[in-house]
Amino acid sequence: MAKKETKEMSFMDHLEDLRWLLVRSTFVVIAIACGCYFIDDFIFDTIIFGPKDPSFITYRFFCELTHFFGVDDTYACAQEFNFKIQNQEVSGQFSMYLWTLITAGFVIGFPYILWEIWKFIRPALYEKERKMAGSFIVISSILFFIGVLFGYYVIAPLSINFFATFNVSKHIENLFTIDSYVSMIKMSIVASGIVFELPIIIYFLAKLGLVTPQFLRKYRRFAIVIILTLSAIVTPPDIASQIIVAIPIFILYEVSILIAAMVAKKEITNE
Repeated sequence: MAKKETKEMSFMDHLEDLRWLLVRSTFVVIAIACGCYFIDDFIFDTIIFGPKDPSFITYRFFCELTHFFGVDDTYACAQEFNFKIQNQEVSGQFSMYLWTLITAGFVIGFPYILWEIWKFIRPALYEKERKMAGSFIVISSILFFIGVLFGYYVIAPLSINFFATFNVSKHIENLFTIDSYVSMIKMSIVASGIVFELPIIIYFLAKLGLVTPQFLRKYRRFAIVIILTLSAIVTPPDIASQIIVAIPIFILYEVSILIAAMVAKKEITNE
Protein backbone atom coordinates (compact mmCIF):
# COMPACT_ATOMS: atom_id res chain seq x y z
CA MET A 1 0.00 0.00 0.00
CA ALA A 2 1.34 3.43 -0.89
CA LYS A 3 2.02 5.59 2.10
CA LYS A 4 1.58 9.23 2.80
CA GLU A 5 4.56 11.47 3.39
CA THR A 6 5.93 10.83 6.87
CA LYS A 7 7.37 14.29 7.51
CA GLU A 8 5.17 15.99 10.06
CA MET A 9 4.63 19.72 10.07
CA SER A 10 3.60 21.90 12.97
CA PHE A 11 0.49 24.04 12.93
CA MET A 12 2.62 27.13 12.39
CA ASP A 13 4.34 25.47 9.44
CA HIS A 14 0.95 24.84 7.85
CA LEU A 15 -0.03 28.46 8.44
CA GLU A 16 3.23 29.60 6.84
CA ASP A 17 2.55 27.42 3.76
CA LEU A 18 -0.98 28.76 3.59
CA ARG A 19 0.30 32.35 3.82
CA TRP A 20 2.68 31.85 0.90
CA LEU A 21 -0.08 30.09 -1.05
CA LEU A 22 -2.22 33.22 -0.69
CA VAL A 23 0.71 35.54 -1.48
CA ARG A 24 1.70 33.71 -4.67
CA SER A 25 -1.91 33.33 -5.82
CA THR A 26 -2.62 37.01 -5.21
CA PHE A 27 0.51 38.01 -7.12
CA VAL A 28 -0.50 35.88 -10.13
CA VAL A 29 -4.07 37.23 -10.10
CA ILE A 30 -2.81 40.82 -10.01
CA ALA A 31 -0.24 40.12 -12.75
CA ILE A 32 -2.95 38.68 -15.01
CA ALA A 33 -5.23 41.60 -14.15
CA CYS A 34 -2.47 43.97 -15.30
CA GLY A 35 -2.24 42.00 -18.53
CA CYS A 36 -6.01 42.31 -18.99
CA TYR A 37 -5.51 46.08 -19.12
CA PHE A 38 -4.38 45.68 -22.74
CA ILE A 39 -7.65 43.96 -23.72
CA ASP A 40 -9.99 46.03 -21.56
CA ASP A 41 -12.10 47.06 -24.56
CA PHE A 42 -12.86 43.42 -25.31
CA ILE A 43 -13.55 42.64 -21.66
CA PHE A 44 -16.04 45.46 -21.20
CA ASP A 45 -17.62 46.10 -24.60
CA THR A 46 -17.82 42.46 -25.71
CA ILE A 47 -18.01 40.40 -22.51
CA ILE A 48 -19.44 42.58 -19.74
CA PHE A 49 -21.94 44.49 -21.88
CA GLY A 50 -22.62 41.63 -24.29
CA PRO A 51 -25.74 40.38 -22.43
CA LYS A 52 -27.13 43.94 -22.59
CA ASP A 53 -27.71 43.49 -26.32
CA PRO A 54 -31.09 41.85 -27.22
CA SER A 55 -29.28 40.06 -30.09
CA PHE A 56 -27.02 38.21 -27.62
CA ILE A 57 -26.72 34.53 -28.54
CA THR A 58 -28.63 33.31 -25.46
CA TYR A 59 -31.66 35.46 -26.24
CA ARG A 60 -31.67 34.29 -29.85
CA PHE A 61 -31.49 30.67 -28.72
CA PHE A 62 -34.42 30.93 -26.31
CA CYS A 63 -36.41 32.95 -28.83
CA GLU A 64 -35.96 30.24 -31.48
CA LEU A 65 -36.75 27.61 -28.86
CA THR A 66 -40.10 29.24 -28.05
CA HIS A 67 -40.88 29.43 -31.78
CA PHE A 68 -40.08 25.73 -32.10
CA PHE A 69 -42.52 24.78 -29.33
CA GLY A 70 -45.09 27.34 -30.48
CA VAL A 71 -45.40 29.15 -27.13
CA ASP A 72 -45.72 32.85 -26.33
CA ASP A 73 -42.41 34.55 -27.14
CA THR A 74 -43.13 37.96 -25.56
CA TYR A 75 -40.66 37.37 -22.74
CA ALA A 76 -38.06 35.34 -24.66
CA CYS A 77 -37.90 37.52 -27.78
CA ALA A 78 -37.39 41.02 -26.44
CA GLN A 79 -36.63 43.51 -29.22
CA GLU A 80 -35.03 45.99 -26.85
CA PHE A 81 -34.26 46.35 -23.17
CA ASN A 82 -35.82 49.32 -21.47
CA PHE A 83 -32.95 50.29 -19.20
CA LYS A 84 -29.87 52.49 -19.09
CA ILE A 85 -26.63 52.00 -17.19
CA GLN A 86 -25.35 55.01 -15.32
CA ASN A 87 -22.53 55.96 -12.98
CA GLN A 88 -23.52 57.86 -9.84
CA GLU A 89 -20.23 58.06 -7.97
CA VAL A 90 -17.12 60.11 -8.73
CA SER A 91 -14.83 57.06 -8.53
CA GLY A 92 -17.52 54.58 -9.58
CA GLN A 93 -16.19 53.71 -13.01
CA PHE A 94 -12.57 53.57 -11.86
CA SER A 95 -13.39 51.25 -8.93
CA MET A 96 -15.54 49.04 -11.14
CA TYR A 97 -12.75 48.96 -13.73
CA LEU A 98 -10.12 47.76 -11.24
CA TRP A 99 -12.29 45.08 -9.62
CA THR A 100 -13.44 43.77 -12.98
CA LEU A 101 -9.82 43.31 -14.11
CA ILE A 102 -9.03 41.57 -10.81
CA THR A 103 -12.02 39.28 -11.31
CA ALA A 104 -10.77 38.51 -14.82
CA GLY A 105 -7.36 37.76 -13.31
CA PHE A 106 -8.94 35.35 -10.83
CA VAL A 107 -10.94 33.53 -13.52
CA ILE A 108 -8.02 33.21 -15.94
CA GLY A 109 -5.55 32.35 -13.17
CA PHE A 110 -7.80 29.76 -11.52
CA PRO A 111 -5.75 26.77 -12.79
CA TYR A 112 -2.66 28.21 -11.08
CA ILE A 113 -4.61 28.70 -7.85
CA LEU A 114 -5.63 25.04 -8.09
CA TRP A 115 -1.98 24.10 -8.48
CA GLU A 116 -1.12 26.02 -5.31
CA ILE A 117 -3.98 24.32 -3.45
CA TRP A 118 -2.75 20.93 -4.69
CA LYS A 119 0.75 21.60 -3.39
CA PHE A 120 -0.74 22.57 -0.01
CA ILE A 121 -2.77 19.36 0.42
CA ARG A 122 -0.23 17.09 -1.32
CA PRO A 123 1.58 15.92 1.87
CA ALA A 124 -1.67 14.45 3.22
CA LEU A 125 -2.21 12.22 0.18
CA TYR A 126 -0.97 8.78 -0.72
CA GLU A 127 1.89 8.47 -3.20
CA LYS A 128 -0.42 7.23 -5.95
CA GLU A 129 -2.77 10.15 -5.35
CA ARG A 130 0.09 12.66 -5.47
CA LYS A 131 0.76 11.55 -9.03
CA MET A 132 -2.75 12.71 -9.99
CA ALA A 133 -1.79 16.39 -9.87
CA GLY A 134 -2.23 16.86 -13.61
CA SER A 135 -5.62 15.17 -13.69
CA PHE A 136 -6.81 17.12 -10.66
CA ILE A 137 -5.88 20.48 -12.16
CA VAL A 138 -7.25 19.67 -15.62
CA ILE A 139 -10.58 18.28 -14.38
CA SER A 140 -11.07 21.02 -11.79
CA SER A 141 -10.23 23.71 -14.35
CA ILE A 142 -12.61 22.25 -16.91
CA LEU A 143 -15.45 22.12 -14.35
CA PHE A 144 -14.72 25.70 -13.29
CA PHE A 145 -14.68 27.07 -16.84
CA ILE A 146 -17.84 25.16 -17.72
CA GLY A 147 -19.45 26.79 -14.70
CA VAL A 148 -18.15 30.20 -15.81
CA LEU A 149 -19.65 29.72 -19.27
CA PHE A 150 -22.92 28.51 -17.74
CA GLY A 151 -23.07 31.59 -15.51
CA TYR A 152 -22.28 33.93 -18.38
CA TYR A 153 -24.47 32.41 -21.09
CA VAL A 154 -27.40 31.24 -18.95
CA ILE A 155 -27.68 32.81 -15.49
CA ALA A 156 -26.60 36.36 -16.36
CA PRO A 157 -28.76 36.72 -19.52
CA LEU A 158 -31.82 35.27 -17.78
CA SER A 159 -31.42 37.75 -14.95
CA ILE A 160 -30.84 40.72 -17.25
CA ASN A 161 -33.74 39.76 -19.50
CA PHE A 162 -36.13 39.52 -16.57
CA PHE A 163 -35.14 42.68 -14.71
CA ALA A 164 -34.79 44.73 -17.90
CA THR A 165 -38.26 43.82 -19.16
CA PHE A 166 -40.02 43.88 -15.78
CA ASN A 167 -41.91 47.12 -15.22
CA VAL A 168 -44.76 47.83 -12.81
CA SER A 169 -45.66 51.08 -14.55
CA LYS A 170 -44.88 52.93 -17.76
CA HIS A 171 -44.03 55.95 -15.63
CA ILE A 172 -40.93 54.23 -14.23
CA GLU A 173 -37.65 54.23 -16.12
CA ASN A 174 -35.00 51.65 -15.32
CA LEU A 175 -31.66 53.32 -14.54
CA PHE A 176 -29.27 50.63 -13.34
CA THR A 177 -26.04 51.69 -11.68
CA ILE A 178 -22.83 50.46 -13.26
CA ASP A 179 -21.87 48.79 -9.98
CA SER A 180 -25.09 46.75 -9.71
CA TYR A 181 -24.96 45.65 -13.35
CA VAL A 182 -21.30 44.60 -13.39
CA SER A 183 -21.59 42.98 -9.94
CA MET A 184 -24.45 40.81 -11.19
CA ILE A 185 -22.38 39.67 -14.18
CA LYS A 186 -19.33 38.92 -12.01
CA MET A 187 -21.36 37.13 -9.33
CA SER A 188 -23.10 34.96 -11.94
CA ILE A 189 -19.77 33.97 -13.48
CA VAL A 190 -17.67 33.36 -10.36
CA ALA A 191 -20.41 31.79 -8.23
CA SER A 192 -21.40 29.41 -11.02
CA GLY A 193 -17.78 28.42 -11.60
CA ILE A 194 -17.30 27.59 -7.91
CA VAL A 195 -20.59 25.66 -7.71
CA PHE A 196 -19.42 23.47 -10.60
CA GLU A 197 -16.46 22.44 -8.42
CA LEU A 198 -18.90 20.41 -6.29
CA PRO A 199 -17.64 16.97 -7.43
CA ILE A 200 -14.05 17.93 -6.56
CA ILE A 201 -15.11 19.29 -3.16
CA ILE A 202 -17.05 16.12 -2.42
CA TYR A 203 -14.04 14.03 -3.42
CA PHE A 204 -11.82 15.63 -0.78
CA LEU A 205 -14.57 15.63 1.85
CA ALA A 206 -15.01 11.92 1.19
CA LYS A 207 -11.25 11.40 1.48
CA LEU A 208 -11.35 13.08 4.88
CA GLY A 209 -14.28 10.92 5.95
CA LEU A 210 -16.57 13.92 6.38
CA VAL A 211 -18.99 12.80 3.68
CA THR A 212 -20.19 9.34 2.67
CA PRO A 213 -22.31 8.22 -0.29
CA GLN A 214 -24.91 6.95 2.18
CA PHE A 215 -25.14 10.41 3.71
CA LEU A 216 -25.55 12.08 0.30
CA ARG A 217 -28.24 9.61 -0.75
CA LYS A 218 -30.09 9.88 2.56
CA TYR A 219 -30.31 13.66 2.34
CA ARG A 220 -30.93 13.86 -1.41
CA ARG A 221 -34.39 15.35 -0.83
CA PHE A 222 -32.94 18.11 1.32
CA ALA A 223 -30.28 18.70 -1.34
CA ILE A 224 -32.99 19.16 -3.97
CA VAL A 225 -34.67 21.79 -1.80
CA ILE A 226 -31.34 23.57 -1.30
CA ILE A 227 -30.59 23.43 -5.04
CA LEU A 228 -34.00 24.87 -5.93
CA THR A 229 -33.56 27.58 -3.29
CA LEU A 230 -30.11 28.42 -4.64
CA SER A 231 -31.50 28.53 -8.16
CA ALA A 232 -34.27 30.86 -7.02
CA ILE A 233 -31.69 33.21 -5.49
CA VAL A 234 -29.40 33.48 -8.51
CA THR A 235 -32.13 33.58 -11.16
CA PRO A 236 -35.25 35.67 -11.84
CA PRO A 237 -38.40 34.58 -9.95
CA ASP A 238 -39.85 32.43 -12.71
CA ILE A 239 -40.09 28.64 -12.75
CA ALA A 240 -38.49 28.12 -16.16
CA SER A 241 -35.27 29.93 -15.23
CA GLN A 242 -35.02 28.11 -11.90
CA ILE A 243 -35.39 24.71 -13.56
CA ILE A 244 -32.80 25.56 -16.23
CA VAL A 245 -30.27 26.42 -13.51
CA ALA A 246 -31.26 23.63 -11.09
CA ILE A 247 -30.89 20.73 -13.56
CA PRO A 248 -27.08 20.92 -14.07
CA ILE A 249 -26.53 21.48 -10.32
CA PHE A 250 -28.60 18.39 -9.52
CA ILE A 251 -26.60 16.40 -12.09
CA LEU A 252 -23.40 17.55 -10.35
CA TYR A 253 -24.84 16.36 -7.05
CA GLU A 254 -25.56 12.90 -8.48
CA VAL A 255 -22.04 12.76 -9.94
CA SER A 256 -20.72 13.69 -6.50
CA ILE A 257 -22.52 10.69 -5.00
CA LEU A 258 -20.80 8.40 -7.49
CA ILE A 259 -17.45 9.97 -6.68
CA ALA A 260 -18.00 9.57 -2.94
CA ALA A 261 -18.89 5.90 -3.52
CA MET A 262 -15.68 5.36 -5.53
CA VAL A 263 -13.60 6.98 -2.79
CA ALA A 264 -15.26 4.88 -0.09
CA LYS A 265 -14.65 1.69 -2.08
CA LYS A 266 -11.00 2.60 -2.63
CA GLU A 267 -10.48 3.37 1.06
CA ILE A 268 -11.82 -0.07 1.98
CA THR A 269 -9.46 -1.67 -0.54
CA ASN A 270 -6.45 0.21 0.88
CA GLU A 271 -7.17 -0.93 4.45
